[in-house]
Amino acid sequence: MEKELNELENMSLVELAKLKSDKDVNALYLKLFGQNGNFTKLLKKLKEIPQSERPIIGILANKIKKNLEEKISKQKKLVANNQLSDWLDVTAPGTPPKLGHLHIVSQTISEVTRIFERIGFTRRRYPEIEWEWYSFDSLNMPVNHPARDDFETFFIDLPPNLKMGKVVLSPHTSSGQVREMERAGKPPIRMINIAKCYRPNWDISHTPMFHQFEGLVIDKGINITHLKGTFEYFAKEFFGKDRKIRLRPFHFQFTEPSFEVDITCGFCKGRGCRLCKEGWMELCGSGMVHPNVLKAGKIDPMKYTGYAFGWGVERTYMMKQGLKIDDLRLLYSNDIRFLEQF
Repeated sequence: MEKELNELENMSLVELAKLKSDKDVNALYLKLFGQNGNFTKLLKKLKEIPQSERPIIGILANKIKKNLEEKISKQKKLVANNQLSDWLDVTAPGTPPKLGHLHIVSQTISEVTRIFERIGFTRRRYPEIEWEWYSFDSLNMPVNHPARDDFETFFIDLPPNLKMGKVVLSPHTSSGQVREMERAGKPPIRMINIAKCYRPNWDISHTPMFHQFEGLVIDKGINITHLKGTFEYFAKEFFGKDRKIRLRPFHFQFTEPSFEVDITCGFCKGRGCRLCKEGWMELCGSGMVHPNVLKAGKIDPMKYTGYAFGWGVERTYMMKQGLKIDDLRLLYSNDIRFLEQF
């Protein structure tokens, strides 16, 4: 049997060297290793030889198989790259590389930006590494607030500042509110701040790093009707005319009154599923800017009012009509089969 294996290897290598097409190389592979291939048939004869010789023949068979598979794989690459052709046309155009596209989160950020720019919002960005003062204190959040615990916020191991407090990875884009007030100096303010945020959560609708877009409008006479009108406009532009939103009274330290905004689930169309549970998906925290926050930004709350909101970019995209993405973590899975669909 040793002789037969060696002869089969030599004959196969001679035949392989003559092949010029991918189809012929594949045919040779099946001829050798298919269900009724020559090599497969030889291996079936192992049980016919003395038991003492089987280990030696088995080692030889594995070595020959590995060698043939490597040679066949190499020949396939040569054939695919046209390296076996006897003639080369140097004037022929090269094969262009495949063009990629923006990640779906980047696409969403661009779309959101365009929608808000049409109604006068200006795009801003503020630091991802932030001080506690901008992330919490200036937003009317006391020292003992649960959001300031280390199981809700990433703290960076750096010396704290006497005025600004500890250094954190920005847990929300709301930290840009007072920064924008400081930058603008005085109203009117109409800002959209889109940036990365960080919280130690990981489940079907949360990832440790995510994106938010923060809206802030401050001027004379701003009220809840302006806030609701902005949401209605955005929902119709981004999700489509058939989707519905609702405002639920809630509590946030930096707005008063406060609301959470929900939209009918795009995955189950409001019937209820494992993602939304009851047909609605929470997208946004919002409300009228708290007077203490206006004071922190050196704006007189007796003259000016405003509203603010923070939306999750990934969660917003998941609710787009017809997508049926039921796990936020898919967006960061780096699975090319998933990403190429968008």
